[in-house]
Amino acid sequence: MTGFKNLLRNPSKFRLYYLVVLFFCNVSFIQIPAYVCLVFLFFWGVYLVYYKINHQHCFDTFRFSFWLLAFMAVNFITMLINLSEGLVYNIVILFHMSICFFIFYGIHTEKDLNPKAELYKVCKFIIYATSILGVMGFAFMIAGVKFEWYWIKFIIFENRFTGVYINPNILGFISVVSIVCCHIISKQDFLTQAKRGRISRIWLAMCLSIAMFSLLLCDSNASMMLFICYVVFILVFYTFSMSARLKKRQAFLRILALVLATMYIVGAALMVRSISQRTVANLINPKAANSQAAISIQEITGEEAITFSHKNTHIDNGRLKLIKESFNLFKMSPVFGISNGNIIEYSQKYLNGTLSLSYHNSDIHNGYMTILVSTGIIGFCLFAIFGVRFGKHIVVNLFKRQNAGSQDILPCLFAFCCGYLVYSLFEKALLYDISFMVMWFWYMIGMTSVYLNKYEPLLSSLYTTKKYRLPRHMI
Repeated sequence: MTGFKNLLRNPSKFRLYYLVVLFFCNVSFIQIPAYVCLVFLFFWGVYLVYYKINHQHCFDTFRFSFWLLAFMAVNFITMLINLSEGLVYNIVILFHMSICFFIFYGIHTEKDLNPKAELYKVCKFIIYATSILGVMGFAFMIAGVKFEWYWIKFIIFENRFTGVYINPNILGFISVVSIVCCHIISKQDFLTQAKRGRISRIWLAMCLSIAMFSLLLCDSNASMMLFICYVVFILVFYTFSMSARLKKRQAFLRILALVLATMYIVGAALMVRSISQRTVANLINPKAANSQAAISIQEITGEEAITFSHKNTHIDNGRLKLIKESFNLFKMSPVFGISNGNIIEYSQKYLNGTLSLSYHNSDIHNGYMTILVSTGIIGFCLFAIFGVRFGKHIVVNLFKRQNAGSQDILPCLFAFCCGYLVYSLFEKALLYDISFMVMWFWYMIGMTSVYLNKYEPLLSSLYTTKKYRLPRHMI
């Protein structure tokens, strides 16, 4: 019984199991049993939040928590103001936010934890799982296996490679995550601090190869942008780390070189993706080497030829229409918002119903607009203040205390978090979604926050107002 109680109060084990189950929620056929497991884990997470607050007193070391607590309070007030059929969903989302903030971002409040050892286990799982599932996906594609059942479009989804996952955009995101995990686990300082050995280079090479090909064939523009941003922010670190004494001319030349390198990376990535899609399409179906030939084959045989490119040729892919409607929703309650659970209902009731329930699930495919519509200006500002405060401290410590030859993982964490903030402009991936995407982001934020304890010891000073005292680190 004692062993079970210790497990129940172990947030590290919870994060590992939660991420693993959320990962399998994106895999065809395994998705349904994974969601069943997720329900039990969700209640476990809620209990852990309660335990950390009441028994472990996490606020003693919880950095910038004032803004997160105020943000949650605004969500609660907005929920009460806009009582509707979405009440249950809003309550679930409030608990979900508490798990994001207290369990995942709050990793730095756990005194007896070796976070590097925990991250090693998670990265190792991602590398092995994506490699095995990736091999299966490519094997099925080469064998010409296809299967469709309700939301499951096995191997090919709307002319895009999806492998054994439920959606090509999910495949793209997981591919980028596996690339980042390979990068993290190749850092010697990380392995030393985690007290673990290296993963076989064969596994790493296989994982990187599968992830890159999957990213190219799934044709996910947002995931490709996430990958490009990750590479660019790594270059930013290497360009400006430990360079406080740069002269203006040197700084200008480095910025110019960085801009040119970014343009080259973007162009090269798009060109390689186009060439890869055409090459693989030609290998699978030699008669469908171009889009016109693919159309001819479909007219003759009735079967759609695979070209691995978007069916929707509009560059915005419908997102401009969503943003336009989201502004109309925002104008309904600009101060406190309409509450996240009411987005679909209000869209269908008061507007033209562009936000289809079956596709968007209370999200606008833009993390920032979703927060703005859900919580209004007040909630958005509170969340933004937290992000700016956290980001400022991380950036200062990153560029002052790390050099280009560092084998630490802070640059990797920083680059992914920055890339994800850009990624959130195009996907439902910032907060209001119980998904692997969202939880991985907060996990990376939590691992990044660990460095604040390393570089900025807690201060004992307090902000005092009459009899109320607020620890300085919470602000």
